[in-house]
Amino acid sequence: MGRFFDIDSPLMRFLSRIADLMILNFLMVLCCIPIITAGAGFTGMHYVLLHMVRDEEGYIARGFFKSFKENFKQATAIWLIILVFTAIFIGDWFIFNFSVVQFPKALMAVLLALFLVVCMVICYVFPVLSRFDNTVFNTLKNALFMAILSLPKTVLMLAVHALPAVILYFIPQAFPFVILFGFSVPGYVSAMLYSGTFKRFEPEEEPLRDSFSIDMTGFEAKKDPAEEIRAAGEKEEA
Repeated sequence: MGRFFDIDSPLMRFLSRIADLMILNFLMVLCCIPIITAGAGFTGMHYVLLHMVRDEEGYIARGFFKSFKENFKQATAIWLIILVFTAIFIGDWFIFNFSVVQFPKALMAVLLALFLVVCMVICYVFPVLSRFDNTVFNTLKNALFMAILSLPKTVLMLAVHALPAVILYFIPQAFPFVILFGFSVPGYVSAMLYSGTFKRFEPEEEPLRDSFSIDMTGFEAKKDPAEEIRAAGEKEEA
Protein backbone atom coordinates (compact mmCIF):
# COMPACT_ATOMS: atom_id res chain seq x y z
CA MET A 1 0.00 0.00 0.00
CA GLY A 2 2.84 2.37 0.88
CA ARG A 3 4.17 1.83 -2.62
CA PHE A 4 1.34 3.99 -3.99
CA PHE A 5 2.52 6.94 -1.90
CA ASP A 6 6.19 6.75 -2.89
CA ILE A 7 7.34 10.03 -4.41
CA ASP A 8 8.05 8.30 -7.74
CA SER A 9 4.85 6.25 -7.85
CA PRO A 10 2.38 6.89 -10.71
CA LEU A 11 -0.20 8.17 -8.21
CA MET A 12 2.14 10.73 -6.68
CA ARG A 13 3.42 11.86 -10.08
CA PHE A 14 -0.18 12.32 -11.20
CA LEU A 15 -1.07 14.32 -8.08
CA SER A 16 2.08 16.41 -8.49
CA ARG A 17 1.15 17.18 -12.08
CA ILE A 18 -2.38 18.19 -11.02
CA ALA A 19 -0.91 20.52 -8.39
CA ASP A 20 1.46 22.05 -10.96
CA LEU A 21 -1.41 22.67 -13.38
CA MET A 22 -3.44 24.27 -10.60
CA ILE A 23 -0.58 26.63 -9.69
CA LEU A 24 -0.01 27.49 -13.34
CA ASN A 25 -3.71 28.19 -13.85
CA PHE A 26 -3.72 30.47 -10.80
CA LEU A 27 -0.81 32.47 -12.26
CA MET A 28 -2.64 32.70 -15.58
CA VAL A 29 -5.84 33.95 -13.91
CA LEU A 30 -3.83 36.63 -12.11
CA CYS A 31 -2.39 37.78 -15.43
CA CYS A 32 -5.85 37.97 -16.99
CA ILE A 33 -7.19 40.34 -14.33
CA PRO A 34 -5.34 43.43 -15.71
CA ILE A 35 -6.27 42.18 -19.24
CA ILE A 36 -3.25 43.89 -20.85
CA THR A 37 -0.85 41.29 -19.35
CA ALA A 38 -2.83 38.28 -20.55
CA GLY A 39 -0.69 37.82 -23.68
CA ALA A 40 2.52 37.60 -21.67
CA GLY A 41 0.69 35.27 -19.27
CA PHE A 42 -0.27 32.89 -22.08
CA THR A 43 3.32 32.93 -23.31
CA GLY A 44 4.69 32.13 -19.86
CA MET A 45 2.12 29.39 -19.39
CA HIS A 46 3.00 27.68 -22.66
CA TYR A 47 6.72 27.97 -21.91
CA VAL A 48 6.14 25.93 -18.75
CA LEU A 49 3.64 23.54 -20.34
CA LEU A 50 5.98 22.55 -23.18
CA HIS A 51 8.69 21.74 -20.62
CA MET A 52 6.15 19.76 -18.60
CA VAL A 53 5.05 17.71 -21.60
CA ARG A 54 8.70 16.94 -22.41
CA ASP A 55 9.46 16.10 -18.76
CA GLU A 56 11.90 19.01 -18.55
CA GLU A 57 10.03 21.12 -16.05
CA GLY A 58 11.68 22.87 -13.15
CA TYR A 59 10.09 25.47 -10.90
CA ILE A 60 6.63 26.41 -12.19
CA ALA A 61 6.51 30.03 -11.03
CA ARG A 62 10.15 30.72 -11.92
CA GLY A 63 9.75 29.41 -15.46
CA PHE A 64 6.46 31.24 -15.90
CA PHE A 65 7.77 34.64 -14.88
CA LYS A 66 11.06 34.13 -16.76
CA SER A 67 9.18 33.78 -20.05
CA PHE A 68 6.64 36.43 -18.99
CA LYS A 69 9.42 38.99 -18.55
CA GLU A 70 11.46 38.03 -21.63
CA ASN A 71 8.50 38.08 -24.01
CA PHE A 72 6.38 40.82 -22.45
CA LYS A 73 6.74 43.43 -25.21
CA GLN A 74 6.08 41.10 -28.13
CA ALA A 75 3.37 39.17 -26.30
CA THR A 76 1.57 42.40 -25.39
CA ALA A 77 1.79 43.67 -28.98
CA ILE A 78 0.34 40.39 -30.28
CA TRP A 79 -2.34 40.41 -27.59
CA LEU A 80 -3.40 43.95 -28.54
CA ILE A 81 -3.66 42.88 -32.19
CA ILE A 82 -5.86 39.97 -31.12
CA LEU A 83 -8.07 42.28 -29.04
CA VAL A 84 -8.49 44.63 -32.02
CA PHE A 85 -9.50 41.77 -34.32
CA THR A 86 -11.86 40.41 -31.64
CA ALA A 87 -13.52 43.83 -31.28
CA ILE A 88 -13.92 44.05 -35.06
CA PHE A 89 -15.51 40.59 -35.26
CA ILE A 90 -17.88 41.30 -32.37
CA GLY A 91 -18.86 44.64 -33.92
CA ASP A 92 -19.47 43.01 -37.30
CA TRP A 93 -21.54 40.25 -35.69
CA PHE A 94 -23.81 42.82 -34.01
CA ILE A 95 -24.14 44.75 -37.26
CA PHE A 96 -25.04 41.63 -39.26
CA ASN A 97 -27.58 40.45 -36.69
CA PHE A 98 -29.22 43.67 -35.55
CA SER A 99 -28.88 46.05 -38.49
CA VAL A 100 -31.96 46.90 -40.58
CA VAL A 101 -29.78 46.34 -43.67
CA GLN A 102 -29.86 42.82 -45.08
CA PHE A 103 -26.32 41.58 -45.68
CA PRO A 104 -25.46 38.75 -48.10
CA LYS A 105 -24.99 35.36 -46.44
CA ALA A 106 -21.74 34.94 -48.38
CA LEU A 107 -20.31 37.95 -46.53
CA MET A 108 -21.21 36.38 -43.18
CA ALA A 109 -19.59 33.11 -44.30
CA VAL A 110 -16.38 34.98 -45.17
CA LEU A 111 -16.41 36.70 -41.78
CA LEU A 112 -16.84 33.35 -40.03
CA ALA A 113 -13.99 31.84 -42.04
CA LEU A 114 -11.70 34.74 -41.09
CA PHE A 115 -12.70 34.35 -37.45
CA LEU A 116 -11.76 30.65 -37.54
CA VAL A 117 -8.40 31.51 -39.11
CA VAL A 118 -7.72 34.02 -36.33
CA CYS A 119 -8.66 31.38 -33.72
CA MET A 120 -6.24 28.94 -35.37
CA VAL A 121 -3.46 31.52 -35.16
CA ILE A 122 -4.26 32.22 -31.50
CA CYS A 123 -3.87 28.51 -30.70
CA TYR A 124 -0.23 28.64 -31.85
CA VAL A 125 1.00 32.20 -31.58
CA PHE A 126 1.84 32.29 -27.86
CA PRO A 127 3.37 28.79 -27.83
CA VAL A 128 5.47 29.83 -30.87
CA LEU A 129 6.54 33.04 -29.12
CA SER A 130 7.52 31.11 -25.99
CA ARG A 131 9.78 28.75 -27.98
CA PHE A 132 11.17 30.71 -30.95
CA ASP A 133 12.89 34.08 -31.34
CA ASN A 134 11.32 36.21 -34.05
CA THR A 135 9.60 39.47 -34.94
CA VAL A 136 5.92 39.97 -34.16
CA PHE A 137 4.98 39.68 -37.84
CA ASN A 138 6.98 36.47 -38.37
CA THR A 139 5.63 34.99 -35.15
CA LEU A 140 2.08 35.53 -36.41
CA LYS A 141 3.01 34.21 -39.85
CA ASN A 142 4.72 31.11 -38.43
CA ALA A 143 1.77 30.46 -36.11
CA LEU A 144 -0.55 30.45 -39.11
CA PHE A 145 1.80 28.17 -41.03
CA MET A 146 2.00 25.68 -38.15
CA ALA A 147 -1.78 25.75 -37.72
CA ILE A 148 -2.23 24.81 -41.38
CA LEU A 149 0.66 22.32 -41.34
CA SER A 150 -0.95 20.38 -38.47
CA LEU A 151 -4.59 21.07 -39.30
CA PRO A 152 -6.09 17.94 -37.61
CA LYS A 153 -4.22 18.79 -34.40
CA THR A 154 -5.29 22.41 -34.74
CA VAL A 155 -8.95 21.37 -34.89
CA LEU A 156 -8.47 19.33 -31.70
CA MET A 157 -6.77 22.29 -30.03
CA LEU A 158 -9.69 24.56 -30.94
CA ALA A 159 -12.11 22.03 -29.46
CA VAL A 160 -10.06 21.63 -26.28
CA HIS A 161 -9.81 25.40 -25.72
CA ALA A 162 -13.54 25.82 -26.29
CA LEU A 163 -14.44 23.02 -23.87
CA PRO A 164 -14.29 25.08 -20.61
CA ALA A 165 -16.70 27.66 -22.08
CA VAL A 166 -19.05 24.90 -23.26
CA ILE A 167 -18.95 23.24 -19.84
CA LEU A 168 -19.69 26.55 -18.13
CA TYR A 169 -22.62 27.21 -20.47
CA PHE A 170 -24.30 23.87 -19.79
CA ILE A 171 -23.06 23.31 -16.20
CA PRO A 172 -22.67 26.65 -14.38
CA GLN A 173 -21.87 24.73 -11.19
CA ALA A 174 -18.55 23.72 -12.75
CA PHE A 175 -17.26 27.29 -12.41
CA PRO A 176 -14.79 26.47 -9.56
CA PHE A 177 -13.20 23.69 -11.65
CA VAL A 178 -12.88 26.03 -14.63
CA ILE A 179 -11.18 28.62 -12.40
CA LEU A 180 -8.76 25.95 -11.19
CA PHE A 181 -7.97 24.30 -14.52
CA GLY A 182 -9.70 26.27 -17.31
CA PHE A 183 -6.46 27.60 -18.83
CA SER A 184 -3.77 25.13 -17.86
CA VAL A 185 -5.45 21.81 -18.71
CA PRO A 186 -6.50 22.81 -22.27
CA GLY A 187 -3.04 24.34 -22.66
CA TYR A 188 -1.41 21.12 -21.45
CA VAL A 189 -3.37 19.02 -23.94
CA SER A 190 -2.45 21.52 -26.67
CA ALA A 191 1.23 21.30 -25.72
CA MET A 192 1.03 17.53 -26.15
CA LEU A 193 -0.28 18.15 -29.66
CA TYR A 194 2.06 20.93 -30.82
CA SER A 195 5.24 19.56 -29.23
CA GLY A 196 5.86 17.25 -32.18
CA THR A 197 5.22 20.06 -34.65
CA PHE A 198 7.73 22.31 -32.87
CA LYS A 199 10.41 19.62 -33.04
CA ARG A 200 10.40 19.95 -36.82
CA PHE A 201 11.80 23.46 -36.48
CA GLU A 202 14.09 23.11 -33.47
CA PRO A 203 17.88 22.89 -33.96
CA GLU A 204 18.17 19.15 -33.31
CA GLU A 205 15.71 18.52 -36.15
CA GLU A 206 17.43 20.88 -38.60
CA PRO A 207 17.70 18.29 -41.46
CA LEU A 208 13.91 18.00 -41.61
CA ARG A 209 13.60 21.62 -42.76
CA ASP A 210 15.10 20.69 -46.15
CA SER A 211 12.07 18.54 -46.93
CA PHE A 212 9.77 21.58 -47.04
CA SER A 213 9.57 23.94 -49.99
CA ILE A 214 8.49 26.86 -47.77
CA ASP A 215 11.26 29.02 -46.29
CA MET A 216 11.80 28.02 -42.67
CA THR A 217 14.53 30.55 -41.86
CA GLY A 218 12.08 32.55 -39.75
CA PHE A 219 12.35 30.00 -36.95
CA GLU A 220 15.07 30.28 -34.35
CA ALA A 221 14.65 28.29 -31.16
CA LYS A 222 15.25 30.18 -27.94
CA LYS A 223 18.14 28.95 -25.85
CA ASP A 224 17.38 27.60 -22.41
CA PRO A 225 19.84 29.01 -19.83
CA ALA A 226 19.96 25.61 -18.09
CA GLU A 227 21.06 23.96 -21.34
CA GLU A 228 23.76 26.60 -21.88
CA ILE A 229 25.15 26.11 -18.37
CA ARG A 230 25.12 22.33 -18.79
CA ALA A 231 26.90 22.58 -22.17
CA ALA A 232 29.54 24.93 -20.74
CA GLY A 233 30.24 22.47 -17.93
CA GLU A 234 30.67 19.60 -20.33
CA LYS A 235 33.06 21.70 -22.43
CA GLU A 236 35.24 22.51 -19.40
CA GLU A 237 35.36 18.85 -18.37
CA ALA A 238 36.48 17.91 -21.89
